[in-house]
Amino acid sequence: MVTADLSIITLISEASLLVKLVMLALLLISFYSWLLIFRKRSELEQAKRDADAFEDKFWSGNELNRLYEDISSRPHASRGMEGIFEVGFKEFVRLKKSNGSGHNAVLEGSQRVMRISLAREIDQLETSLPFLATAGSTSPYIGLFGTVWGIMNSFRALGNVQHATLAMVAPGIAEALIATAMGLFAAIPAVIAYNRYSHEVERLINRYDTFLEEFSSILQRQQD
Repeated sequence: MVTADLSIITLISEASLLVKLVMLALLLISFYSWLLIFRKRSELEQAKRDADAFEDKFWSGNELNRLYEDISSRPHASRGMEGIFEVGFKEFVRLKKSNGSGHNAVLEGSQRVMRISLAREIDQLETSLPFLATAGSTSPYIGLFGTVWGIMNSFRALGNVQHATLAMVAPGIAEALIATAMGLFAAIPAVIAYNRYSHEVERLINRYDTFLEEFSSILQRQQD
């Protein structure tokens, strides 16, 4: 009695060309998703550390001029709360020195540039999240497509024989189901990472927005 070889490597190697392409696509999606997951984790952790460090400096009682000079003297561009503070305070000082700028114009101008800086920070924080969402939602369907195609090929092959046995059907169905398994393997981590990172990004955005409002109130009191 001849038994079919149902090892994973054999099933993949004997799959049809289209199923192999589906598996390769899912493998690339999974690899890139994990790359983005680790990269995004590092970026968000660094953003939270930078926000904590800046808040400690900002609320420690130091003068805003000294804090601005310390930040603006650094060779690298400021990010996060530091970037929002830097552009806001710079615009505040510039408009305050301008003879034609009124009380409201100074505050509105400072808030405008801080809002622009905040929008840029939001874009940076949300980078890679759309790909994770797309990978999580489409990978199972890509795998299912490969599975359906493989099962169709298996049943078409059975149509050419008179006596079908389980040994003849099992390899084709097994190789087709591998595509579904790979689709779930690519989708599950992407969905988990997207949900977690979306929540962390939202919390950071709320922190930035809260700081912007508090800093605007401080500038208003100084203007008064």
